[in-house]
Amino acid sequence: MTAIQEAGSSTDTLDQPYVYTRKELVEPDWRRFPGWRAVTEAQWRDAQWQRVHCLRDIRQLRAVLGDLVDERFFQDLADDQRERATMSMLLPPQMLNTMDAGSTEAFYADPVRRYMLPVRGDRDPEWPSHPHSERDSLHEAEMWVVEGLTHRYPTKVLAELLSTCPQYCGHCTRMDLVGNSTEQVEKHRLTLKPADRQDAMIGYLRATPGVRDVVVSGGDVANVPWHQLEAFLMRLLAIETVRDIRLATKALAGMPQHWLQPKVVEGLERVARTAQRRGVNLAIHTHVNHARSVTPLVAEAARTAVDVGVRDVRNQGVLMRGVNATPNALLDLCFALQGEAGILPYYFYLCDMIPNAEHWRVAVWEAQELQHAIMGYLPGYATPRIVCDVPYVGKRWVHQLAEYDRVRGISYWTKNYRTGIEHEDPDALRRHYPYYDPISTLPAEGRLWWKGEAG
Repeated sequence: MTAIQEAGSSTDTLDQPYVYTRKELVEPDWRRFPGWRAVTEAQWRDAQWQRVHCLRDIRQLRAVLGDLVDERFFQDLADDQRERATMSMLLPPQMLNTMDAGSTEAFYADPVRRYMLPVRGDRDPEWPSHPHSERDSLHEAEMWVVEGLTHRYPTKVLAELLSTCPQYCGHCTRMDLVGNSTEQVEKHRLTLKPADRQDAMIGYLRATPGVRDVVVSGGDVANVPWHQLEAFLMRLLAIETVRDIRLATKALAGMPQHWLQPKVVEGLERVARTAQRRGVNLAIHTHVNHARSVTPLVAEAARTAVDVGVRDVRNQGVLMRGVNATPNALLDLCFALQGEAGILPYYFYLCDMIPNAEHWRVAVWEAQELQHAIMGYLPGYATPRIVCDVPYVGKRWVHQLAEYDRVRGISYWTKNYRTGIEHEDPDALRRHYPYYDPISTLPAEGRLWWKGEAG
């Protein structure tokens, strides 16, 4: 027997770091919540019922949870909304139903709760915000060519049609624009009428043939009245140089009922068939961060989109401590998405450097270890890439950094193209752009250095 054979045979007796077990998707019973004991299945599947019964404040949340969760949680939530929250509360019943509220302790520990209903006790007590955090951490508004249209990459644009969503995630990267103002953040506002904003976007794309890829987002496209969204998409499809269109909607997971409405399904089929005839790739990008969120309704919505002609439904999650930042949690999520819901695991982003997000963020080296840990389990085409969205650079695989000061937690990155604001910058392609690890992940020497910087 050769040395290779011996090594191979010895590992056969060892446990694998992760063992795949197929798990059937489950729609939790919403009737376990005191406030929803009389809700019928027909009501639950109704998108309008879901929208009307979204939870917008602590009073409404308490009415649904009843005595399942004790008062200290609600006080912790109130403290956070007063002192730290960058997003207002907006939680669809579908999302609350994926949380474990069997006890106060279980609710505190629940991974979906951790990012959809953050509380004061979750936040980093010493460094709630990184010294280099910013409201518009990716500087998207600086790169607007018309209101809401970010031309950041040479061949791609982001079209923000509106500034609202059916649900508000605590870690939202567009927290300076999206949602209602909070005690901490007075939100910016889009000023143009929707029709005028869309006209300006279409005009720019017609005049800029180098753009071939349009991400239609917001906010969330599920909040655009369907007839308006369909009309905008048909106008995009009429531009010969546009070859890829991606619809960004967390609501596929947060409110799948929206995407199952007959008028939406029928309209999506019209758009998808038009895209097919014109050779345009139409995809839906959703945002699921934990396996608990992948339910039969989510799978039904994803498969319905594919059935009517959408080429792909892909997931762009965010890597967050306490939510999914372990190999097992990531693999559980990916297998639920890929194997059970027909959603392609695509990206996991490092949580962006917005204010009050340090308790969620992971260091670049931790992300590198996670990328290594999940390799080899999923099909190659369904193995997600973990990326760092570096300010003024764009998405980079976490192993693409140029330099890394692990003590101070500063990584440096390079770029191969100019953004829309750098056409006259001769050093744009030679500069090293910094990104910062959470200070809590640094060795003592690094934490001490940052204290000196802050002082």
